[in-house]
Amino acid sequence: MINNIIEVSKLAGEVIRNGFNQNFEIEYKTNSSNLVTEIDKKSEELIIDYVKKNYPSHGILAEESGEKGLDSEYKWIIDPLDGTTNFAHGLPIFSVSIGVIKGKEIIAGVIYDVMSDVLYSTEKGSGSFRNGSKISVNKRDDIKTSLLVTGFPYDIAENPLNAIEHFNEFLLNSRAVRRLGSAAIDFCYVASGVFDGFWEVTLQPWDICAGKLMVEEAGGKVTDFVGNNYEIIRDSKDSVSSNGFIHDKMIEILRKNSK
Repeated sequence: MINNIIEVSKLAGEVIRNGFNQNFEIEYKTNSSNLVTEIDKKSEELIIDYVKKNYPSHGILAEESGEKGLDSEYKWIIDPLDGTTNFAHGLPIFSVSIGVIKGKEIIAGVIYDVMSDVLYSTEKGSGSFRNGSKISVNKRDDIKTSLLVTGFPYDIAENPLNAIEHFNEFLLNSRAVRRLGSAAIDFCYVASGVFDGFWEVTLQPWDICAGKLMVEEAGGKVTDFVGNNYEIIRDSKDSVSSNGFIHDKMIEILRKNSK
């Protein structure tokens, strides 16, 4: 199955790459910050058609078209273009993210960094890989010297769950904080030791699924903001991932600003 996920991720990536910096239609889902382009839809259609052809009994949860057959034992969780705002503005940081769940357990994931042509893959119990080479989290244990990454929700003006306060506090307690615009790539950079930790409020299942397994199989840790594990399907999640060594400190900061 992992080879098929890799194959369809690259096919979707080709659609996205061919559409980059071209003329395309943009729609707004909820507000002017929440975009969807025709390229998102083309990528998603390609992936769903592939799943239906090769795994007709499997369920699907995709960002743009919603859910189908989630009572199936196997479920494909699809973000056809993670980083749409970057894509729409010509910033070449975006990805295809596909995770597969069996029952309630994530068993495989692929994240394709399209413009860098870097493919991250993972299977439950087998580790995580970057272009076929095994990756692992780093061992930095001092948050004061850590490089962190985050993202902001589309409704950041409403400051959900004190997102702005979290950002300010981490700025004061780390070496630096970055904001790339693709949660899937953020997870991969934690898994490969570039970032020490990543947090974000109200991520959706398609934002998290492949990335969560990627970090865990690379030796890292992924929880909600109070340190609990969580299921992926249906609900938005507040997610914090790290190399494991700074996780408790990140949770401490998040709890402080959640009061």
